[in-house]
Amino acid sequence: EMDGDVKVFRLTCDPVKWEYAPGQYADGYAYNGVIPGPEIRVTEEDKVRVHVTNNLPESTAVHWHGLIIPNNMDGVPFITQPPIKPGAEFVYEFQLRAGNTGSNMYHSHHNAAEQVTKGLLGAFIIEPKDPKKYGEFDREYTIILNDGPIGGFTLNGKSFPATQPVTAKKGEKVFIRYMNEGLMIHPMHLHGMPQLVVAQDGWVLPQPYYCDTLNIAPGQRFDVIVDATEVGAWAFHCHILSHAESAHGMFGMVTVFIVEE
Repeated sequence: EMDGDVKVFRLTCDPVKWEYAPGQYADGYAYNGVIPGPEIRVTEEDKVRVHVTNNLPESTAVHWHGLIIPNNMDGVPFITQPPIKPGAEFVYEFQLRAGNTGSNMYHSHHNAAEQVTKGLLGAFIIEPKDPKKYGEFDREYTIILNDGPIGGFTLNGKSFPATQPVTAKKGEKVFIRYMNEGLMIHPMHLHGMPQLVVAQDGWVLPQPYYCDTLNIAPGQRFDVIVDATEVGAWAFHCHILSHAESAHGMFGMVTVFIVEE
């Protein structure tokens, strides 16, 4: 929604029943009823306003992770604002700075080890004015990594086999945004094809590099481009194997990268 030249978003924080795997539910928290929360996608130097309504049984706040914004909008209770109490609303408003682009996040910054692992997280993507800043690609995916006692090990709020596959046609370039919202490091490993790392925390790397396993610490974001050269359904998973395999097979932070002719 627009208000003059300001892009307006509305987030409600609600308790939900979170189906993180087929038939498996947990008591979660969600922005607008979904885990992850709705993607916020804007453009470099945009003016942004976000109305946050707290319907949780506890206080919360929203931090804009990776954004360079005024201090009083940073969303950290007892440092930049009071917590948003149950039933209350807070309005965040800021203008994005030139050069502050790419893969960023929004999440709770109050009781966050519990609230974020319960689902209060989302992607905040700032498109650069130069559409080729991060390279050229045919498809784009965001993969939000999360872990915790509630919901376990998830990719975009789901545990394998409920995770969404990455799909491409042979010869396409696939742009993947990794965002680690969890409490642990997750080395993401793609079988069959290398990953070209082009950006870290929104900043373009002066020298991109190839890897097959990319170590992603809590709070970090990485952007990679994969040339879909090899046909097949390739395993794509966290390589801390207890996050991805059990005696019953693959689970958790696992998906497949499908390349079709």
